[in-house]
Amino acid sequence: MLQRPPCAPLRPFVARLWAGDGDPGRPAAGALQREHVLPTGLMHVVIRLADRPLHLLDPRTAGRTRAPLCLVGGARSSFHARETAGPSCSVGAVLRPGAAALLFGVGADGLAHRHTGLDELWGAAAGRLRDELCELPTAEARLARFEARLGERLPWLRGPDPQVAALIACLHEAPDVGAAVRRSGLSHRRFIANVRHAVGLAPKEYLRVQRLQQALRSLRADPATTLAGVAALAGYSDQSHFGREFLAFAGVTPAGYRANVPVEANHLLLGR
Repeated sequence: MLQRPPCAPLRPFVARLWAGDGDPGRPAAGALQREHVLPTGLMHVVIRLADRPLHLLDPRTAGRTRAPLCLVGGARSSFHARETAGPSCSVGAVLRPGAAALLFGVGADGLAHRHTGLDELWGAAAGRLRDELCELPTAEARLARFEARLGERLPWLRGPDPQVAALIACLHEAPDVGAAVRRSGLSHRRFIANVRHAVGLAPKEYLRVQRLQQALRSLRADPATTLAGVAALAGYSDQSHFGREFLAFAGVTPAGYRANVPVEANHLLLGR
């Protein structure tokens, strides 16, 4: 997997670019496995180049739907489950808060908690971009072309919306949401609405997901750290609180995650 930051003009809007290095014309081999994709609080756009099935699973109903080849994954406050046959040839980007309205013409709250076909947002341009990427011979070339096409959709921008940047800074720097609202100078209702539009999640949901991400970093950094220690480092009230939140967000317990630490922090393979 090739991963890197975007070029300087895209950095206010794109956190990371990545590309699988498989052959677009050849499906990945391997037995189907179930994977939990953990929430990050951010959106992503993915273009799958190998025409093989990727199924999204609904744990509540046991439903199984085929994912679009080109999709936008909205911000979530819990894991989503999918069925995969291993790494595939694909290109994608992780988007920063505020990017959705600029790239797609829809606020992040309109895309949250679901997968949306990119053709619903970009029309036929989504399919044309996929065809273009399939013709390129290497992951590096595909990633560079994808980056260029994203940049063409933001030709007049010089930086992020300062109001969005201020909202996110308030959330990260204030001790709680109430303090963040007061620091922002907005009404409580307007603050929540603006955060939802930029991020896709309500402020408390977003901060809970960020706390989960801190816990994942601690779990992976030092296997000797106790679960109580991980809970304290991430800001949970106690280990019990940590366990409940982790299970709700990840679909497994902290101990279960630690016993099967994935290569990618937010992609936990569980088998069939």
